[in-house]
Amino acid sequence: MSGLGSINELEKITMQNSPLHRLDGRIKLVVLLAIIVYAVYTTDILILALMEIYLLVLIFLSKLSFKDSFIKILLILPFGGAIALFQPFIHAGTVIYTLPLGIHITAQGLAFGLLLISRLVVSLTCIVLLSSLSPMQEVVDSFKKLGMPRDLAMIFSLFIRYLFMFYDELQRIRHAQASRNFDIFNKKTAYMWRLKQVAYTIAMMFLRAFEKGETVYFSMLSRGYSEESDIYTANKKLGINDFTFVSTTVALILFLELMKYMAFV
Repeated sequence: MSGLGSINELEKITMQNSPLHRLDGRIKLVVLLAIIVYAVYTTDILILALMEIYLLVLIFLSKLSFKDSFIKILLILPFGGAIALFQPFIHAGTVIYTLPLGIHITAQGLAFGLLLISRLVVSLTCIVLLSSLSPMQEVVDSFKKLGMPRDLAMIFSLFIRYLFMFYDELQRIRHAQASRNFDIFNKKTAYMWRLKQVAYTIAMMFLRAFEKGETVYFSMLSRGYSEESDIYTANKKLGINDFTFVSTTVALILFLELMKYMAFV
């Protein structure tokens, strides 16, 4: 199974050994969120292009696959990219081209759409990079260390653990169906019959998830779990690499702002 198709394979990517993988989870989380905030704040496409180059350098230093990273970005891009694609047609401004049915393309709309898509690409690259550098549990622990409420952190932690269990159950069902030569994309079988099998699969997943969840919950209670229970998070001191990463990113943002200021002077 491809690394993009398995949640377990995606989690294995976060266990690689690279300078960025070894950084403290709080540093990775704060820095990449700061880049997203800065990408939303700036209105200069050149600055966004330079930020994207910086993120590509981080992907290279992380020893991640550029191909897999680009595929992940392209898979998520349509969810927000559609909004940017409509901007040239709905944004008021100077008309530069007229399509049939009286649809106008404006220069301001084209520029705004390009700005939106640039912001989106930088933000998605940050998200893909964070998901490739930090295991899900590390992200939750980092949020908790940064002040996330205990109850919310507990919910996120349990969600992650149940997510992998839910995926394992789905894989067992799919393997059982494959051993019986069931293929949802096989056009030789009736469409309604295939649809019915998918409905059975969904119903079976709900039943198995409920049963597994109940079993795990009773197991947790037998081991002392209660409303006062908390998540254990190991204390880790920040090292020189953490401060170097933060300093480099902050210095880059300040340099880009200074460059923009000098361009306006």
